[in-house]
Amino acid sequence: MMVRTAIEPSSMPSSSPTIHLATLSQAQRERLAFIEVKVYFCGEVRRADIENRFGIAPAAATRDLTTYRTFAPRNLSYDMSAKLYALGDRFSPLFELSAERALAWLRLGIGDGVYQPGKGFLPTDGAGLLAPPPLDKLASLARAVHQGQATRVSYLSLSSGSSQRVIVPLALVDNGTRWHVRAYDRKNARFGDFVVNRIGKVQPLSDRVEEHETLISDIQWNRIVELELLPHPGIAHPEAVVADYGMVDGVLRAKVRAAVAGYALHRWQVDCSADHSLPANSHHLWLHNTPTLYAVESAILAPGYHRVV
Repeated sequence: MMVRTAIEPSSMPSSSPTIHLATLSQAQRERLAFIEVKVYFCGEVRRADIENRFGIAPAAATRDLTTYRTFAPRNLSYDMSAKLYALGDRFSPLFELSAERALAWLRLGIGDGVYQPGKGFLPTDGAGLLAPPPLDKLASLARAVHQGQATRVSYLSLSSGSSQRVIVPLALVDNGTRWHVRAYDRKNARFGDFVVNRIGKVQPLSDRVEEHETLISDIQWNRIVELELLPHPGIAHPEAVVADYGMVDGVLRAKVRAAVAGYALHRWQVDCSADHSLPANSHHLWLHNTPTLYAVESAILAPGYHRVV
């Protein structure tokens, strides 16, 4: 039995909204915000996405799509063949969204609700990003990752300055101070990291993406290394560090991707010298098993590490 639903183009609202977002329930605003975030950062949203995320019936998800389109008809474009909504050609967000919140949603699968400044359960603060990436650029790269698209970008490199690159964005990476996009770089025929803030205009391409350009072929991304972290031998009271990190038998074991190991060790201020020669007052942890970093390309960023040739 076929049921005509409101997600078909013929149900497109033809008049201005007679209701306001503030009159909707908090639960419905959360669902509308999810629709917006999903289409903005993934380039598409399906009715099933709403059903699965919130555990609601198809009819309820259909009503949410209709309501969202009432407020923002240009934000969604119905794709008849794929039976989904794509990003509209004149997208304008309904909800306020910070880059940090968007990154939390992208990285952890949470934070996809309505942004309400000052509505936290208790006072919190922290050292956030000095320069969060522009939201539109972040969204363009996220869509390329999700849709498996190659992109043409302008990029500012510390070593070679400005240049045009064709990259295949594969994943977003937080190094603690900046965000990178892990991508296949066609110019240099290798996988690498590109600082999001140094990327200029992002132009999606229709070029075919070959298997050797995909994440499954990125050896550094798929290799997992186990780090054995100990209290730095130069610390007078190592039991304090054991308590800090909840160590078991005086050891903290962490598994990370080779592609991000160097960033992690730098962020955690781990002394990676074989003889633990870095100052203990600024490096509370020491990497006990330094050979694990052999052939890890990002290890060049690890404090005190000297690559074995």
